Amino acid sequence: MSQPTTPRVRPVILAGGSGTRLWPVSRARHPKQFQPLAGADGLFAQTLARARALGGADPIVVCNEEHRFLAAEALRDAGMDGARILLEPAGRDTAPAIALAACEARALDGDPVLAVLPADHAITDHGAFARAVARAVPHADAGWLVTFGVTPTGPETGYGYIRVAPGEGPRRVEAFTEKPDRATAERYLADGGHYWNSGMFVFRASAGLDALGAHAPAVLSAVEAAHAERAPDRDFVRVGEAAFGEAPAVSFDRAVMERTDTAVMVPFDAGWRDVGSWRAVWEHARETGAADADGNVVSGEVAAHDVHNSLIHAESRVVGAVGLDGHLIAETPDAVLVAPLDRAQDVRPVVDALRRAGRPEAEVHRRVSRPWGAYEEVDAGEHFRVKRLVVRPGEGLSRQLHRHRAEHWVVVRGTATVELDGERFELGENQSTYIPIGATHRLENAGPAELEIVEVQTGAYLGEDDIVRFDDRYGR
Repeated sequence: MSQPTTPRVRPVILAGGSGTRLWPVSRARHPKQFQPLAGADGLFAQTLARARALGGADPIVVCNEEHRFLAAEALRDAGMDGARILLEPAGRDTAPAIALAACEARALDGDPVLAVLPADHAITDHGAFARAVARAVPHADAGWLVTFGVTPTGPETGYGYIRVAPGEGPRRVEAFTEKPDRATAERYLADGGHYWNSGMFVFRASAGLDALGAHAPAVLSAVEAAHAERAPDRDFVRVGEAAFGEAPAVSFDRAVMERTDTAVMVPFDAGWRDVGSWRAVWEHARETGAADADGNVVSGEVAAHDVHNSLIHAESRVVGAVGLDGHLIAETPDAVLVAPLDRAQDVRPVVDALRRAGRPEAEVHRRVSRPWGAYEEVDAGEHFRVKRLVVRPGEGLSRQLHRHRAEHWVVVRGTATVELDGERFELGENQSTYIPIGATHRLENAGPAELEIVEVQTGAYLGEDDIVRFDDRYGR
């Protein structure tokens, strides 16, 4: 199983998922990994920093269609111009995502060692993380599938567990256990030999693909067929949609790690936490010294009296709280969630109810990211809607028309280049223009600073799907 040389490490970052349990901050169109929930940079940016600490190649990122521009922007900000962004045609859990990354790595690098990192984890000690990966590489180089076990600090029921053979250092894996009940978790801690399952892996691309072929052949065959149909699209790589859809939806743990006899665990103690719930956000903030003397984690404009061991997140207004202990208040411009922290994982039924009611708050924020910048709804009523558009330097909207609405644009900041039915002209601050229904138009920012526009839409129908695109630099 050994190889003659130790290859460089190619990070693989799994950036799918919607983070429903962190609603209303995390939503399907702008999920937790791209939100500053566990630090100012956000979880995805922190994962990129950990990948850089490994000292190897730029990462392979696997994400879905909705989040591709969020991922691309974060990679540009991190200076990772050599990264590859693979677009999943549909979310199929981690086994197909890892298989897709391994196929791409094999095509790019031959047979590198992959460090598979979920994008929604918080790790406070990047140096300890890099040292743990370094300990794993020789085992991966020899053909083993390496996972990382976190020394448990309590009977956590929200994590899976790994049971390993007695000894010190890297050890053979004997069993994986899904999230146990509290009594079982307490027994694991008393018995020893059990670690929290971090969900991170290190292995050669060939070893991961061989293991999938042995234990999950339907996953491998579908993903290999999808990857064979890959095609570049600007900063992204698209794969065969129909073929990828044939892959069973299954985690890599269940598909491979629970079945293989070539799994090794490296003990890992670097301040790791899976930030999957509001309670996890609160615990991570406390561990990193962000809580006040009463155990509260507060962000935004908050006035609290006799409040203890609570998390209060305010984005757009003053939030007042009195007499709370162990509670969550999460406020955004269009939604508020209040719950005991111990019940914060039960937010999914709330989101499901909003989806059944057709409420946009289940999926999108009032501020919506776009590849050219962002827009935010300011006001709306019968037959009108007001938006604030921010266009980044060098970016522009598609050439388009609307069949049901007219638009009025007022430049608040910067200089706009406007194309209207073939005529091009510039608008400076405090200048405006009118886009009639059915007129072909485009808005661009050729200047060095952000362009800010107030857009007033009027018409019988103001849905976001009333767009006919003729030319779009982003391939939409």
